[in-house]
Amino acid sequence: MLTDAQQAQFFDQGYVVVNDVFDPADILAPIHAEYSALLDSLIANWQSQGLLAHLEKEADFYDKLRLCYEAGCDWFQPLDISLPGDTITADTPMHFGPAVFNMITYAPLLDIVETLIGPEITSNPIQHVRLKPPATSLKEGEIRAHITATDWHQDRGVGHAEADSTDMVTVWIAINDATPENGCLQVIPFDKHASLLPHCGKSQTAIADGFIDMTAARALPVKAGGIVLFHPLAPHSSLVNQTDRFRWSFDIRFNRTGQPTGRAHFPDFIARSKAHPELVLTDWRKWKELWEDARERLADTPHIPIHRWASDAPYCA
Repeated sequence: MLTDAQQAQFFDQGYVVVNDVFDPADILAPIHAEYSALLDSLIANWQSQGLLAHLEKEADFYDKLRLCYEAGCDWFQPLDISLPGDTITADTPMHFGPAVFNMITYAPLLDIVETLIGPEITSNPIQHVRLKPPATSLKEGEIRAHITATDWHQDRGVGHAEADSTDMVTVWIAINDATPENGCLQVIPFDKHASLLPHCGKSQTAIADGFIDMTAARALPVKAGGIVLFHPLAPHSSLVNQTDRFRWSFDIRFNRTGQPTGRAHFPDFIARSKAHPELVLTDWRKWKELWEDARERLADTPHIPIHRWASDAPYCA
């Protein structure tokens, strides 16, 4: 649960940092195990195709990620908990497993979310794994927000306009410690007059130049197992990872059940309900099936943009 002061900060300034939310043994360790097994299976396949050299046995999860990225084996989409925002095919890789599902539906987390949007909680489909390599490992021209630093944006701005009045909260989950050195998030606190700012669909969806005061930015370090909560109108970005190790997090959202999610072509599910507990999804395999059904439905169909912004708007010139 959030204290009265934390709730007030969320609604008055747009963000709250909460440490020690996830149990290391019950949630974090299974996440590590699930992703390590998944990465090992990807590596075995790449090696069988001659795309990746032999890796030393002592290489840990983060070393393997770096070596795969440097070798041109793109692990991001196979490890992500979403379909991509561009072309979707019948075999587009994605990951939906029990450890991630248990993290998203973790009761202490939902208790926190409930204090902000009420007891009827839907797991919003705008969600990603964030695995940020050291800046020294980035390939020239890398622009993907999930790989390099994330531009200033509001989470309201990366969904469709139909969700502009939806009661929503973003939960940024630290799997390892997030620090200013390894690329933690930063925020510009808003005030009661906050509104949706113009965004540009450039390399990333980003707030147009001149609409925010970046000198007001505050870094948001958080320990592994902690979270950062964002109001959908809070301008935030990430710093560059200047260490020699990956920074790992998940970016998930929840909205009040019955309201638009902002990405209707992707599946949501009811994570908590006091009014209709029988509708709560409790089986991770059914969650996986929802995304597999969406992939089949969307494969090779006309592209549906994941946001409403274009690069040729007047404020983006």
